[in-house]
Amino acid sequence: MTSQQLDNRSQRLEARVATLESELAQLKQLLSGLLQQKTPWWMQVAGTFENDPIFDKAVCLGQEWRQSAE
Repeated sequence: MTSQQLDNRSQRLEARVATLESELAQLKQLLSGLLQQKTPWWMQVAGTFENDPIFDKAVCLGQEWRQSAE
């Protein structure tokens, strides 16, 4: 392997590591934001299907299916 090939490989590796470091920093920032939320995610969506006839129908169908599987 020539010196130029080694340099090219080294540059590609450095670019890949830089990309990984950048993506890791983004993930850490996202995770930090999620962990700092005072309200759990499930509380933010709780009640969103209240008085929704389609959701009510889905619940009814699920109950019927479970009863038929007994």
